[in-house]
Amino acid sequence: MGFQIGGAILDFVVLSILQRGDTYGYEITQQVRKILDVSETSLYPALRRLQKGGLLTTYDKPWQGRNRRYYSLTDEGRALLAQHIREWQQFKRDMDELLEG
Repeated sequence: MGFQIGGAILDFVVLSILQRGDTYGYEITQQVRKILDVSETSLYPALRRLQKGGLLTTYDKPWQGRNRRYYSLTDEGRALLAQHIREWQQFKRDMDELLEG
């Protein structure tokens, strides 16, 4: 059984991955795929949306003769992640109560 995953959950997962440190798009994709069934065609628009919203910044680093684009959380991204974590914890408590009676 699979649950439909909306953009808010994808954003939450991406922000959560980036709280561990800056990383590049392919690595983010691999980490997200451990949790969600998403394609790169879904992930890169989400990264651009988060960047446009001021939640991420980017910078390039050379790697094997090419540039890799790295993503980093902004202070606004950290604040939103903290809010998402609080909301998730409440959602989890509510679901546990519902399922466990």
